[in-house]
Amino acid sequence: MIELRSDTFTLPGEAMRRAMMQAELGDDVYGEDPTTRKLEERAAEIFAKEAACLMPSGTMANLTALMAHCPRGGKVLVGNESDIFIYEAGGASVCGGIIYEPIPTQPDGRLLLSDLAKGFPDDVEDPQFALPALICLENTHNRCGGTVLPLEYLEEVAQFAREREVPLHLDGARIFNAAIALGQPPAAIARYATSLQFCLSKGLAAPIGSMLVGSAALIQRARRVRKMLGGGMRQAGIIAAAGLFALDHMVERLHEDHLYARRFAEGLAELPGVQVDLETVQTNIVLFRVQQCSYQMFIETAAHRGLRLGELGYGRLRAVFHYGNTPDDVDRALEIIRTILTVDLEAAQR
Repeated sequence: MIELRSDTFTLPGEAMRRAMMQAELGDDVYGEDPTTRKLEERAAEIFAKEAACLMPSGTMANLTALMAHCPRGGKVLVGNESDIFIYEAGGASVCGGIIYEPIPTQPDGRLLLSDLAKGFPDDVEDPQFALPALICLENTHNRCGGTVLPLEYLEEVAQFAREREVPLHLDGARIFNAAIALGQPPAAIARYATSLQFCLSKGLAAPIGSMLVGSAALIQRARRVRKMLGGGMRQAGIIAAAGLFALDHMVERLHEDHLYARRFAEGLAELPGVQVDLETVQTNIVLFRVQQCSYQMFIETAAHRGLRLGELGYGRLRAVFHYGNTPDDVDRALEIIRTILTVDLEAAQR
């Protein structure tokens, strides 16, 4: 079975498993797990931030950041196509009393400054209006096809946020994919963000975990929020060891996933009845449509033939390339799709 539903389906290799088994352990709630401390120091160093905190998931990392930044009743400006807004269960409102204000998302993942400006009311004295306490961006942008935000744009938003004295949080679940695509170190992206979360369990192939990085004061608040949300872990070094291995050994290979995605997208573009925008294929995600049938039928037929694909809204199909894929998988996946279009669908229409 070729697994392309998500890069969360990656499995740790033998070397990563050995690192987990051999990890030095302590109680992380007491701050005494040496492997976790080492991972947090390493993450802070990579992103040139003062501190970092290990989280069980990217959802909790984002939620913790929002709650650490925003007061109850505060407002966060967030993209209407962002993972925070769509996929994270409204946690900031439910747990933090925070108001989401969705901002239109451009096809490349940007939130226009003119749209962000509308979130700041002219009459700031009117008690009916909640002033924004935070701006959130996503990089790479999942629902835009893994697109990368340009550094020039990040600088503009950072300046916009500074002028209004609000922090900027970056959901960087796949931030290393963005760094590879830009040919820049991760710190060059993170410099524009007050806080940033990234996932260890996607392209980096760790089995669990995400990191939140920021100032020492923010991370201190985040640790309290993490505990409140049930994210305090004990011998977390087992997880942290996988994260350390991922940071040391799994980052540079991400360019392979990008090459596979590009090759797959270009192959799709040659197939009749398939729509794919090659300009959005910048990292490891490919979004496409098929015209001959519903996406549900296509996904079911593909799975029957040995290819697992996902759906990402508006009837779009998603293929995500990752550590578990090989060059042969790309060719086989294209052949399966070609067979569905030329054999299975034609047979179904008879």
